[in-house]
Amino acid sequence: MTDLDAVTGWVEGYIRAWTSNDPAEVGALFAEDAAYYTEPHREPWRGRDAIVAGWLARQDDREWSFTWFPVTVGPDLSVVQGVTVYPRKTFSNLWLIRLDTVGQCREFTEWWMEH
Repeated sequence: MTDLDAVTGWVEGYIRAWTSNDPAEVGALFAEDAAYYTEPHREPWRGRDAIVAGWLARQDDREWSFTWFPVTVGPDLSVVQGVTVYPRKTFSNLWLIRLDTVGQCREFTEWWMEH
């Protein structure tokens, strides 16, 4: 069952991977057969290897900060709202996170809108 501690741990791991762009840290976030939707209606990156490759192809090496809070945490779906601030742009983020029983993400969808 997913709880707030599991979601918090996963988001903290995501932030570490976002900061480092380390393939092992990115891969550790996701189940072997996970799906990562970079936009809600686009085909996802499917499988851990594809997720790591997609992440590294678009890695974010700019200066940024990210704040977040849970909107809802449930046994199958958790929703996180965040704000990403870059030097010249700010984005609102909404993440749909489906964790498995070991705390890896099996499905992730991100929405983002520029302020």
